[in-house]
Amino acid sequence: MQTQLTAAAEFVTFMHAYQDMVFSTAARLTGNDAQAEDIAQEVFLRAYENFTMLRSSSTAGGWLKTVATRLTLNHLSRYRKRWRFFSELRADTEEGDGAEAPEAAFPTPDTAAAELDATARHRLIENALRELPEHQRVPLVLYHFEEMAYQDIATELRVSLPKVKTDIQRARLALARILSRRGLVREDLEQ
Repeated sequence: MQTQLTAAAEFVTFMHAYQDMVFSTAARLTGNDAQAEDIAQEVFLRAYENFTMLRSSSTAGGWLKTVATRLTLNHLSRYRKRWRFFSELRADTEEGDGAEAPEAAFPTPDTAAAELDATARHRLIENALRELPEHQRVPLVLYHFEEMAYQDIATELRVSLPKVKTDIQRARLALARILSRRGLVREDLEQ
C-alpha cells in the first residue's frame, strides 16, 4: 500500500514537471485550449501506463512531447475535412528540394513595442498563432516549435512537400501581419 502511495506521489510530481510543456504543445497545434486539455489528459494517461519506464528515463520529456504531438495530429486529422481541398493547392513557383521558404518581413509600425518583456512577447505570439487557420498553423508550429523537417511534416500530414512549404510561408506572412497590427516588430521577437 505504501509503495502505491509513493508511486502515485512520484507520478504527480512527474506530471507537474511536464504539464506546461505537454499542454503548450497541444495548444499550439490545435489553437484551442479545451482540446489541448483533453489531449494533455490523454498524454498523461499514457505516461501513467508507462511510468515504470519513464520514472528513471532521461528522455521522458522527449517521449511526452512526441506523444503530445502525435495525439494532437491524430485529433486534428479526425476533424479536418478541409485538408483534402488545401492539399491540392500548389505554389505558383515550385521551390527546389531543401529550399527554405522566404522569411516574412515585419514592417515597423509607429508604435513599436520595444519594451515588451519575454513573457508578453510569448503571449502575443501564442495568441497570434491561434488566429491562423489550422492548415497554416499546424505546419508552422511543427516546423518552428517542434523542429520537424519539411519532408517529415509532409509525411505526417499526408500532404505534398510544396503544400507544406507554401502553407508555412503563408503562415509566416499572416503571423507577421497579425503581430504588426499589435505593434510587435521583428526586433522585438528576436530578443
